[in-house]
Amino acid sequence: MKQSIVTLDMEGVLTPEIWIAVAEATGIPELRRTTRDEPDYDKLMGERIAILDRHGITLPRIQEVIAGLPLLPGAAEFLHALRAQTQVIILSDTFEQFAQPLLRQMGWPTIWCHRLVVENDRIAGYRLRLPDQKRRAVSALQSLNYRVIAAGDSYNDTTMLGQADHGFLFHAPENVVREFPRFPALNSYPELLARITACL
Repeated sequence: MKQSIVTLDMEGVLTPEIWIAVAEATGIPELRRTTRDEPDYDKLMGERIAILDRHGITLPRIQEVIAGLPLLPGAAEFLHALRAQTQVIILSDTFEQFAQPLLRQMGWPTIWCHRLVVENDRIAGYRLRLPDQKRRAVSALQSLNYRVIAAGDSYNDTTMLGQADHGFLFHAPENVVREFPRFPALNSYPELLARITACL
């Protein structure tokens, strides 16, 4: 039997949505749009960078907001229990410069994500680690003879879930659940842990 590995999205699954937190902290409602609302990641990031520019929001200001975010209730316990059973990789469309305070709270799990281009504390752009990195990471793990179990909540997770041997929606909004009925939609950590454990 193949060894198993679990890939999880971060925001909305283990942590709050960073951009929603930034929107609330800065009073800029346009920043509330996430990959739950907009499937085109390039378009979404272009809009975000333009908004930050317009309002003079710097990377240190965003990092200050992130440093004050807790994990979602129950996430730390879920991750601890899951990592006691199998290897876990977080596949996220966040950025290295955003993730550190949240990874610290999670006990420093492995994360594969992107990188921001920063000039004088201003976010000038971003570099994708790979296009469609979540699906391609799962495919690469499968080529290493792993059975992959994946969970995510947004449009940008659905190619990962489709590529995985077992894919679950978790804490997903109704529009995503409705458009992707092939993936079981779960809403509690004990339920997700039980379903993943059954696949190991």
